[in-house]
Amino acid sequence: MSTPENSAPSAAGSPVQNEPAHRYTPALAQQIEERWQDRWEERGTFWAANPKGALTDGDGENAGAGRPFFIMDMFPYPSGAGLHVGHPLGYIATDVVGRFRSMCGDNVLHALGYDAFGLPAEQYAVQTGQHPRTTTEQNIVTMKRQLRRMGLAHDSRRTFATIDPEYVRWTQWIFLQIFDSWYDAGANKARRISELEAEYAAGTREVPGGVAWADLDAGARRDVVDAQRLAYVDESPVNWCPGLGTVLANEEVTADGRSERGNFPVFTRNLRQWKMRITAYADRLTDDLELIDWPEKVKSMQRNWIGRSTGANVRFDVVGTAEYDAAGAGEQVEVFTTRPDTLFGATFMVVAPEHPLLDEVPAAWPEGTRVPWTGGHASPVEAVAAYRREAAAKTSVERQADAGKKTGVFTGHLAVNPVNGQAVPVFTADYVLMGYGTGAIMAVPGGDQRDFDFAEALDLPVVYTVEPADGFPEGFTGAFGGEGRAINSANDEISLDGLGVADAKAKIVDWLESKGAGEGTTTYRLRDWLFSRQRYWGEPFPIVWDADDRPVAVPAAMLPVDLPDVPDYAPRTFEPDDKDSSPEAPLGRNDDWVNVTLDLGDGPKTYRRDTNTMPNWAGSCWYYLRYLDPTDSTDGPAAGTAVVDPELESYWMGPRHNATSGPAGGVDLYVGGVEHAVLHLLYARFWHKVLLDLGHVTSLEPFGTLFNQGYIQAYAYTDDRGAYVPAADVEGDEQTGFTYQGKAVNREYGKMGKSLRNVVTPDEMYEQYGADTFRVYEMSMGPLDLSRPWETRAVVGSQRFLQRLWRNVVDEETGAVTATDEEPDVATLRALHRAVADVRVEMEHMRPNTAIAKLITYNNHLTGLDRVPRAAVEPLVLMVAPIAPHIAEELWERLGHGSSLAREPFPTADEQYLVEDTVTCVVQVKGKVRGRLEVPPSISDDDLQAAALAEPNVVRAIDGAAVRKVIVRAPKLVNIVV
Repeated sequence: MSTPENSAPSAAGSPVQNEPAHRYTPALAQQIEERWQDRWEERGTFWAANPKGALTDGDGENAGAGRPFFIMDMFPYPSGAGLHVGHPLGYIATDVVGRFRSMCGDNVLHALGYDAFGLPAEQYAVQTGQHPRTTTEQNIVTMKRQLRRMGLAHDSRRTFATIDPEYVRWTQWIFLQIFDSWYDAGANKARRISELEAEYAAGTREVPGGVAWADLDAGARRDVVDAQRLAYVDESPVNWCPGLGTVLANEEVTADGRSERGNFPVFTRNLRQWKMRITAYADRLTDDLELIDWPEKVKSMQRNWIGRSTGANVRFDVVGTAEYDAAGAGEQVEVFTTRPDTLFGATFMVVAPEHPLLDEVPAAWPEGTRVPWTGGHASPVEAVAAYRREAAAKTSVERQADAGKKTGVFTGHLAVNPVNGQAVPVFTADYVLMGYGTGAIMAVPGGDQRDFDFAEALDLPVVYTVEPADGFPEGFTGAFGGEGRAINSANDEISLDGLGVADAKAKIVDWLESKGAGEGTTTYRLRDWLFSRQRYWGEPFPIVWDADDRPVAVPAAMLPVDLPDVPDYAPRTFEPDDKDSSPEAPLGRNDDWVNVTLDLGDGPKTYRRDTNTMPNWAGSCWYYLRYLDPTDSTDGPAAGTAVVDPELESYWMGPRHNATSGPAGGVDLYVGGVEHAVLHLLYARFWHKVLLDLGHVTSLEPFGTLFNQGYIQAYAYTDDRGAYVPAADVEGDEQTGFTYQGKAVNREYGKMGKSLRNVVTPDEMYEQYGADTFRVYEMSMGPLDLSRPWETRAVVGSQRFLQRLWRNVVDEETGAVTATDEEPDVATLRALHRAVADVRVEMEHMRPNTAIAKLITYNNHLTGLDRVPRAAVEPLVLMVAPIAPHIAEELWERLGHGSSLAREPFPTADEQYLVEDTVTCVVQVKGKVRGRLEVPPSISDDDLQAAALAEPNVVRAIDGAAVRKVIVRAPKLVNIVV
């Protein structure tokens, strides 16, 4: 007979005198979990069955595969610190989904690899002299152990690390596919360089510059082609930090223009770098977001990053005198504007400090120059040179952050507004970046607040060209950039006055085009992808440079190009203020590797290897494909023809490969943090589309469905000196206050970290509670997409649930199975089928927290029975299996089943037992209604409280606050005090 347990169990893992020999303790949990993990691995229980090839049906317990369902976690980086309890949230969630889908008949592919190139390993190598591969592989071993102990249902045959030679080989191979391609705008796709050369030779495509292909020598032909490759070399502005000897990403530079690491000055300078022509795919990357099931927030972030804008390019003639003379017009400055309808209000222009217009400026100020415009300098030459020096000392991030300061000087140039012939001053200001648009803007202070502020600061005129439908309010100052009707916008040939914004835009664009002064166009915020890094720990470029300093692809048969041994992993550093210095990559220190003799088909020649490495994004751009085809068989990918077997890619990822995959196909469920919303996801989409264009894949997108999990955060505590104290040793609560060693401490809420002394590791949880309890707790903490606070003391609730489940099947004294063969009564059948129906819905919608609440309710019902029928408890064991798989497997076996339950059918509800009167229960939080539940009239106080605390809207209302009291008036009311 099973009896309810109302008292708290002893401290986790602590031996208790006279404890029953077969109680579900942490020690027993560990034995069960490790035994089943060994069995799963020996039997190949989670080996996904491919339709053909090396990984086929019958290799493991997954014989007779069902519908393909491909589930993935974002690539983990194997840190030396190992995992803390915040890391596994997404891994457990995908495991629960994958196990559930397997029990629903799907052929689930779920594997995990390691994103092993990265700066931390290189920094450690610089400090210790130890090769980064050594420390990285050690970290992978630690992480594998922690993840295996968690019981994740991964296909172990498909794991890899990006540093594996065969993986590096295929990363380099994909780079060469991109290098060997160009974008045909007419066909709207990438094509092979050989096809471009053939069209030039046949005369079906015009050679840039109008020259004949036959008249060009081999070198000139190479130059024409190289300029159009999707992977190309270009002079690029970068964040150069002499004190560190390396180029930094924007994210590694502080708002003060200094390095985040070391606090060294950072300078903007041009360097020769590899780039990828991602801008060619800007429209497809934007439009195809409509084909995939991603959070709208992430789609918006990608759209904003790509920044597609429609408007017009407008050309302004530049003159050097205050009085416009058409005959004296010389250079032109082109601007892009999304609001060409406001052109009549452009009263000045601003160009980036790097703009070529500033390479020559007037020797003297034009007549009538106002003092605020000059910046206190005697001439435009002096003013522009000083401002350029000042701007060069800032990064693009810093310049954008400083935009509100409105610095700038007059260049001495005047430009002519094409719609009214008025000469307007041309300023330079560092908030305008050469890398965005044309590096020049027309300033309309009446329609843009930033332009208005600049105009006010420098005493420039303001002309309003659009007014609100109801007119401007009395005394209005500032900019108006909204919808309205055009005003002050007419010349002898055209009038926009009275038109709405859309009509005014169309009319002015037509007029500009008729005058040759501009044309309608589309522009993008997206820039080509800077792909070079001056670091050691990354994939070498499969490129050599010939005697004419032109890039030559290393043949596929010579891949991978391995990293050489070098005497020092650190880049050369310089004096912090030596902005004229240049990066010297560590790879350049091995002359035997850099200078190499190769026979590339025209006899042995001496070449120079590229000494840059690829960014760590490279390996994470395509790793999902490696899960599909992880072996290099002699008759398959090893022949150098395909990165993935086409049939496997079509089966697992092709458009509509299952009922929910949609027209774009891709990975069925991709789970990871929102911090990767733009760069990783955008870069992976770009690589995938190139592979699609070249015929290597059939899916339009790499990731069909994306889910961003929340984060597990933690409380940290500081003493009166502000020093962090061990969170595990803090005592007290919100009512009595918190103390450490008898002294009061302050509590703060945020991330976990060693420096905060609040880290809890999975290893601690395994030892104190067992992996299943840890899994249940993480999944029960709240909705997966929300962040939540970790509270070790609350884990005991999940432990109690599993202990009660154990006692409903196993006698703690004898170890005998207590489930009976008698038929369940009607009340139990109703409770069972209601639980089955509800749990299935919650699992289908990735709401394991509410599924667990339903399982607890049903388990409590069984606990209250004198005898537990086998027919009532076996479905419960199956429903628990995706969340707590080890205990479920153990109970399933003890109940007399000879094989794993991993692919046993998930229970299905019988509709006849679902017809039951229900009562609407109102759930209040701090006195406000936050949820309603439909519950049986006979529901107990405990079950109603559990259901109320798990209701998603209630969880959101509590928002991680501590629950002080729960008042239950079953079945109609629950009031939660926080």
